[in-house]
Amino acid sequence: MKLTTGKRRGLELISDNDQVILATAMDQRGSLGKMIQSFNDSISYEDGVSQFKEGVSEVLGNQSSSLLLDPEYGWSAAGKLNDDIGLIMAYEKTGYDASEKGRLPNLVDHYAVQDLAEKGASALKLLIYYDHQEEEKYNTMKKAFIKRVGDECKQNDLLFILEPVSYSAEGLGSKSAAFARKKPEIVDYFMTEFSKAEYGVDLLKVEVPVSIYNIEGYEQYDNYEPVFSRKEAAEFYRTSSEKSRLPFIYLSGGVTNEQFVETLHFAKEAGARFSGSLCGRAIWKDGVQPFAEKGKEAQYEWLQTTGLDNLNKVKKAIKETAVPWTEFVE
Repeated sequence: MKLTTGKRRGLELISDNDQVILATAMDQRGSLGKMIQSFNDSISYEDGVSQFKEGVSEVLGNQSSSLLLDPEYGWSAAGKLNDDIGLIMAYEKTGYDASEKGRLPNLVDHYAVQDLAEKGASALKLLIYYDHQEEEKYNTMKKAFIKRVGDECKQNDLLFILEPVSYSAEGLGSKSAAFARKKPEIVDYFMTEFSKAEYGVDLLKVEVPVSIYNIEGYEQYDNYEPVFSRKEAAEFYRTSSEKSRLPFIYLSGGVTNEQFVETLHFAKEAGARFSGSLCGRAIWKDGVQPFAEKGKEAQYEWLQTTGLDNLNKVKKAIKETAVPWTEFVE
């Protein structure tokens, strides 16, 4: 693929000196607010979300190559970042309208791509829920939606990261064995379809085709439910990687820190060529409780010990497994 000056600069800003992406995700909003209030319902949604993000930004963001935030609650957290840390901004609203079919996307209310670029974003991220077997009218709308955002990013010469997230249009549970059997095909579709030039995407942020707890031989995990053999899973990792014409990074997808680190090593052994990760809850999730119950001082103490330990484990794994994005770019 070819990159314009601005888009290449965006990739450089969100990467480390080896051109590998070691990004921390802190763009959660609705789910984060619910987590905080589950431990302390006296904290307001707005204050809790904004303050928690500030701590993660100051401690973990400044030890990452870049930080993913949202423009609704993340600007004060962005102010905690050092100048050499890349800033990725989410463009979608949190969640989706469950009363409407199709999980259609929606953008944040008060910002266009131009505004995010002017306020210092190094890159833009768009999450979109997608099942290639959903009704065609919904998928046609989503494809047009992605192209519009891609065009906005082209006009502003801003790096465009697409995060397609799988779901089952027929209603299979996201953690079910039945859906796990379908997921490799969906991830293959993401790699093939959304790396086409017509969408204007520069970097894919994708799920792994098979979760580590669905692979035979990982009985140590409490959620272990084998669906594929190691050989089958490895083939899915390798073939999905080969289908993308773009560099891509893995998201952690709600697994534990240990599971995500193991996933990265499995992907490397399988022959997947990924250029880093954008990892969130696997790093900072357990810091929500001390923040909610004891305040910011307890949060910072947790972040500076367990939080940094979690981050460093992911960083070490990425250093051992990822390949530079420069290998995919002219």
